[in-house]
Amino acid sequence: MVLAGGGFRFGYYLGMHAAAVDAGQEPDLLLATCGGAVAGAIIRNLPDSAARKAWLASPQMYEFFRGLRSGPRATPLRALAGIALRRMNGARAARIPDLFNDYLFEIPPVLPLPPEPPPTPAAASVAATAPTIASAPAPALAIVGGRLLFGPGEAGQLRQGRAIYRVTLFGDERTAALAAGQPSAIGRDGWTDAVAHDLAIDTTMSLADAARISIADMVYFRCQSAGGADYTGGAIDLFPIELARCLARHVSMEMKQAYDQQTAIPALRAVFGIDANARLRHVHGQPADVWIDTSDVSQALRGTGIQKRIAWRGNRVQLVAPATYQRYVADVETQWRYGYRRAQEAYALAAQGRSPAMRNATRHNKATA
Repeated sequence: MVLAGGGFRFGYYLGMHAAAVDAGQEPDLLLATCGGAVAGAIIRNLPDSAARKAWLASPQMYEFFRGLRSGPRATPLRALAGIALRRMNGARAARIPDLFNDYLFEIPPVLPLPPEPPPTPAAASVAATAPTIASAPAPALAIVGGRLLFGPGEAGQLRQGRAIYRVTLFGDERTAALAAGQPSAIGRDGWTDAVAHDLAIDTTMSLADAARISIADMVYFRCQSAGGADYTGGAIDLFPIELARCLARHVSMEMKQAYDQQTAIPALRAVFGIDANARLRHVHGQPADVWIDTSDVSQALRGTGIQKRIAWRGNRVQLVAPATYQRYVADVETQWRYGYRRAQEAYALAAQGRSPAMRNATRHNKATA
């Protein structure tokens, strides 16, 4: 099951997974990007659907979201100017971006993930200073991030065709063996020359660091440092369907809504050199065993979870959590039920050899052959 993003509404992935279990299709591998990495860690580390939902709805998760703070450059005028400049400049990653300083929000220092489950005997025999993705039984979890191939002193320089990122897969030894030798679809298939052709694989990264890396999307958050390297988020390959198909014989994947043409598309073009909606249309045209339609997620979950807001008096762009803990719990339930219903529908249709019709199909996300 691919957990492809979700932003701050990733609670719906817990519902999707619960529906897969109830349909007799429990995935033994979760391939996660961006917010899906947090959902994947919760699923992997806790034994059942009730415990997973309770963790996401816990006070510690609520406090984590309340701890999201504006960065030093998160002023409305600076943010609006950045949007305008990226929209006017149609060049694809012409210059090396400053992912070290040019961001809006700070991630709290502690990501409250559930405790690691007891390791298998084989994993227990491997000494480690911190729990890694490789140290737990099924379901396996693989997380996507992007390693920076440049340092802070190079920001602003002309890229001149140089690859400045490498898609990195954090996972266990079995997943690494299956992915060995696989290229990066984003770098290889002509989507952008800013991403290296080869896929890096890391079996030593701690789960907490891998999850933080994947959620650290450019523009929103500062790049993350771990293991002596710097990384940006899973948005570098948000829909890794080619990777999923090389790792598994049966793939469940979402039909996603289109990227926003005014903000997200220019940002992804400027940072990664990717035409993100062309990539999304291509992904929707690829084969998968189960297509789960979440293309209407913004409408269906409008007003739930974390909201972006401009506080003009305070001169800040902010991420705002629900006003009360009770409201937060209700939002988690709404997200969970949405994911469960959409996946329940998809698995029922797949049993009949059918796929759902995309509820929010546009020219930007409609599948291409």
